[in-house]
Amino acid sequence: MNFQKILVPIAGVALVALAYRGFGWAGVAAAVGGLMMWLLLHFTRMMQVLRRTANRPIGYLDSAVMLNAKLKPGMTLLHVVAMTRSLGALQSEKDAQPEVFRWTDGGQSHVTCTFVGGKLTHHVMVRPEEPDSPPATGELPPAP
Repeated sequence: MNFQKILVPIAGVALVALAYRGFGWAGVAAAVGGLMMWLLLHFTRMMQVLRRTANRPIGYLDSAVMLNAKLKPGMTLLHVVAMTRSLGALQSEKDAQPEVFRWTDGGQSHVTCTFVGGKLTHHVMVRPEEPDSPPATGELPPAP
């Protein structure tokens, strides 16, 4: 169960109650103002991330290797979208848990991320196989 969905509203109500007890209605006004500022900051960040992703192709990123190096379990989907500046291509069924998204770069390497409850649980990077090339012999090719 996601306790954050329960504890944050309880903490907000407790903050307002403590502000009323300590400072009266002026404290309530200050506490509610602070809570509204906090909510507006989070909303503004979310809108800024989505604005940056609006003009990018879905599921594309600049470097899958760099994304793979930066990912850590527990990151939110919004944080990953902010890092890639692109919405991930949904690989799982819509509104089903876990959610699986994929981001692919120009070299066809891709990172597949699994989110449960909006948090990253694990990720896998896949690079395309390189074609077989002749072994280097250390000799220069013949001159024309």
